[in-house]
Amino acid sequence: MSAQVTPRPGGRSARVQQSVHQAVRDLEAEVGRDALTVPLIAARAGVTPSTVYRRWGDLRALLSDVAVERLRPDAPPADCGSLRADLEAWTVQFAEEMSSTAGRTYIRDTLLGDPEQGNAARCSDYAAEQLKAIGVRAAGRGEAVPDVETLLDVVVAPLMYRILFRPSALSEAYAARLVAAALGRSELSPGA
Repeated sequence: MSAQVTPRPGGRSARVQQSVHQAVRDLEAEVGRDALTVPLIAARAGVTPSTVYRRWGDLRALLSDVAVERLRPDAPPADCGSLRADLEAWTVQFAEEMSSTAGRTYIRDTLLGDPEQGNAARCSDYAAEQLKAIGVRAAGRGEAVPDVETLLDVVVAPLMYRILFRPSALSEAYAARLVAAALGRSELSPGA
């Protein structure tokens, strides 16, 4: 069980987290994922292995924490002018990013290194925040907006299932059908 510490912005804990996360990213690119060890990461980050073990518990928990940060959206959802267009653009981008080799690795790391699922909940919160932003913007335009939980259930959950278990069945048309279903405009039909 890791002792997930919430870093204070700008504090020592935040600096340690930043340097360790950067060390993981750098070393993964340089030596490959299979060569990563806590002592190697700690040396690159300029901390002791005990610092890493104390904070994260083990390599798997550290990789989970790094994955969560890498899955954090780096920009607000695109404004395409309507709820449907915004949701379709977001859904396609989400599917592309999450179904990439890196995306699926981060999903796997997030889940495997965090048996209590706190990191998975953080990732779910990222999607919910993006969907909420789309909804607030659409409501400001006077559009009727489904609640975030409905969007998570009807759009995100089926996408994640396909990403994890049937990635070859992903397409922009599939993403558009999920959005249409969430907006009550059509049913999911097989084929496209």
